[in-house]
Amino acid sequence: MKTLVQKIWDKHIVKPLDEKESVIYIDRHYIHEVTSPQAFQLLREKGLKVFRPELTTATVDHNIPTQNQELPIEEKESFIQVEQLRQNCKDFGIYLHDLGTQHQGIVHVIGPEMGLTIPGSTIVCGDSHTSTHGAFGTIAFGIGTSEVATVFASQTVIQSQPKTMKIDISGKLGKFVSPKDVVLQVIAKIGTAGATGYFIEFTGNVIQEMSMEGRMTVCNMSIEMGARGGLIAPDEITFDYLKNTHYWKNNLEEFSAKLEDWKLLKSDENAVFDKTIEIKADEIGQIMTYGTNPGTGIPIGSVIPTTDGGIEYMQFKKGETMVGIPVDYVFLGSCTNGRIEDLRQFAEIVKGKKKANNVTAWIVPGSKQVEEQCKTEGIDIVLKEAGFELRQPGCSACLAMNPDKVPSGKLCVSTSNRNFEGRQGKGSRTILASPITAAMCAIAGEIVSHKEFELL
Repeated sequence: MKTLVQKIWDKHIVKPLDEKESVIYIDRHYIHEVTSPQAFQLLREKGLKVFRPELTTATVDHNIPTQNQELPIEEKESFIQVEQLRQNCKDFGIYLHDLGTQHQGIVHVIGPEMGLTIPGSTIVCGDSHTSTHGAFGTIAFGIGTSEVATVFASQTVIQSQPKTMKIDISGKLGKFVSPKDVVLQVIAKIGTAGATGYFIEFTGNVIQEMSMEGRMTVCNMSIEMGARGGLIAPDEITFDYLKNTHYWKNNLEEFSAKLEDWKLLKSDENAVFDKTIEIKADEIGQIMTYGTNPGTGIPIGSVIPTTDGGIEYMQFKKGETMVGIPVDYVFLGSCTNGRIEDLRQFAEIVKGKKKANNVTAWIVPGSKQVEEQCKTEGIDIVLKEAGFELRQPGCSACLAMNPDKVPSGKLCVSTSNRNFEGRQGKGSRTILASPITAAMCAIAGEIVSHKEFELL
């Protein structure tokens, strides 16, 4: 009896090295402008080529601006890194989804929406949030620069087999409770190191009822509990999503042939996991973080715990609640919550209302496809009428590597995945929340749950 992780792992072993480590074949390699330059340089120094360039997918996302993308990038370092990626892709025969092209966007958004992330595969990228792709029933994980070079040269990587953990989430979620709230609750429950060394399989009816966008949010943040990655067994929701992606809707015969194998991708009924955790849906509310790590999530309105967790840096006080605290910035986007469903949820909340004057809001689609869908569905108009501006695709304010930086001391309610000190800009203060909660705070101008919001 095997878990899904064990089944996929065993199928991709090229050569066992010892009892723990094996050479693993990689089906898809995603790259961007930040973590690839050194790896390409290693290839040049050793006189090597990219072994299977057609299995490498490149885009620009981390360093790029989210306004005026048709103009040259102003920040010198960002300009250099983007130019380097362009040259490297040209030299090594890799197709680049560059600025202005149809499928440019955040690497963990464009892969799934193009249909390149498929069940049962192994996926790597020089980026920790590669775990996102596990939502499709894949083994997906981040790798270091030297490993990026190894995958370039051989389409393999050396890895030790992970331990397995099952997190079962069952029951009925409450009003306005979203997948982001679910995963923030999981991290708060087990801690930021609670899954270290494990690959997590998320199960239970709450997971099974989520859209693919929601599942990607959950798997994206599995890394924030210390896991090597997370995955969800593929099902009809997965298959329906893939069938409508750019690649598969034009290759339906191939899709049908693959489908029978994909349907077999699940843990055996009596498979033994190294660890199992059960969480009840009624334990989960609208969650916000109060500290400086993703494990500091509490229901909005709850008293801030007496444990530190970065409260002093956040300028909060123990024993108080966060409700009513003024908000300076709101950020909707990132590889966690920059998909079309996230923008739909945000727009549904702000429709017919007005953004608070004290709030600066950055609404950033995760890809050109999401941007175009927003325009097709009229989401851009809804946002504009409510006082918001739809920006251009990129990682934006998830991390301070582009112009979208939160100023020192300012408080940002963010739909991204990390709230470390200075993550969004030197001295900035970050609260992690769902798109629904972020929208409510943007309208109210302060921290609110749906209870306070509905009284506005």
